Amino acid sequence: MRTTFHLKTLAVAIATLSVASMTNAAGLDRSGQDVTAFFQDGTYAEAVYTYIDADVSGYDSANTNPSQNDYVRGDKTGDIAESYDFFRYGVKADINDTFSVGILYDEPFGAAAEYTQSNFVSQGDVDASIASITNGAAPSLAAAQAGIGALAAGETAGVLTPAQQAQLDGLRGAVAVAQAEAGTAGENTNVEVRSQSLTGILGMKFGANKNFQIYGGPVAQRTQSETKLRGLAYGPASGYTSNSNPDMDYGYIAGIAYSKPEIALKAALTYRSEIDHDIQISESYPLVAIRATAAGATPEQAAAAANRNSKYEITTPKSVNFDFQTGINPTTLATAKVRWVPWSDFIITPPLYNDTSKISYGPDGLNLVEYKDDQWQVELGLAKRLAPALAVSGTVGWDSGAGNPVTSLGPVEGYYSVGLGAKYNVTENWAVSVGGKYLWFGDAQGQLPTGKIVADFEDNDGYIAGVKLSYQGK
Repeated sequence: MRTTFHLKTLAVAIATLSVASMTNAAGLDRSGQDVTAFFQDGTYAEAVYTYIDADVSGYDSANTNPSQNDYVRGDKTGDIAESYDFFRYGVKADINDTFSVGILYDEPFGAAAEYTQSNFVSQGDVDASIASITNGAAPSLAAAQAGIGALAAGETAGVLTPAQQAQLDGLRGAVAVAQAEAGTAGENTNVEVRSQSLTGILGMKFGANKNFQIYGGPVAQRTQSETKLRGLAYGPASGYTSNSNPDMDYGYIAGIAYSKPEIALKAALTYRSEIDHDIQISESYPLVAIRATAAGATPEQAAAAANRNSKYEITTPKSVNFDFQTGINPTTLATAKVRWVPWSDFIITPPLYNDTSKISYGPDGLNLVEYKDDQWQVELGLAKRLAPALAVSGTVGWDSGAGNPVTSLGPVEGYYSVGLGAKYNVTENWAVSVGGKYLWFGDAQGQLPTGKIVADFEDNDGYIAGVKLSYQGK
């Protein structure tokens, strides 16, 4: 028979807020990979929907010369964060007083961003692009080509000064960028990453009063992504496109928990493993065709060189979650969540992009996406039972971010948050929970893989709304 102590039921009111705590957090973190459904009493099931709307805007850099890193505030980028939603489901049941099983579904990692204005949109005007990149030194394609012709003979003869060689390299780069721009006129920079995860859990309680529990099981994870780099902000990489096909791979979850029902105390430490994805990717890179043409390749050969289908590996990061709750008095519950993810170990290195970058940046080339720091996330909450069928909750949260500057495809450095939620027991077994959260995002500069700062984002915010339907049997 279930205990009549009501504190433990209040945790469900918190969960509606917690399900979206990681949204727009460090790296590609989305759901926070919550497992608290597995620690509910008796037979339990939940379905959660979360909607996110963030405002992430700033200024591009007026300095569009790929060889100069100085940031100069330029035009407004507009809001680059697209609205985003996802689902989470969970089912848990007790086999007996020792063993429990559960299945959890969530969408752990993701990104959705699009630039619709500024230097992150391809304009398609070759002369304007060249003039912008060379700061007016070459006002047109004809002028740039004439300058290249005048200096190339000196390069062949080996008589160019360092300044003249830098000028020649700059003119060649400007022509390459302008031609890439012309081939993608009017297109926007955008990125979309989606993932789904299915976790199976088997738990075993032990100890004199069954207060301890160990648990673990397999994790199946599916990922896919699409990236388009456009505009003068990306320099010679403008026009790059990649599509990563859906890929399913596997990892595991393991943890230990402790509970003391008489004071509504529950604590759980959960580890999720890395998951290696061997992904089929299609890439297109106009710069490769431009270089091949300059080296004497036919149009067919240049086009073939600029498009590649291949495989590469992405390793989604491991993580550690700590979940805690305890009763303060017979109607009040305190909660705490801590999450750590080593995003500094995460990289995305598409083969064609990386191989092309080796020509200018050495034998290791460049990663398309990487992060400097690991993520720490903390959320504290209080839940209060106002009536036998109604509970309310509040939370405050902090996310460290994954470093600054950060990739221009996700220019946020963590956040602070506040949230409110409520749970209403419609019947003895069925309940509805709703919640909302407001986030203040940390200021960040958008950086290219080359290290060039191309944007600055300040004073941004967002909100999250969630609704949950849950069932709890004895």
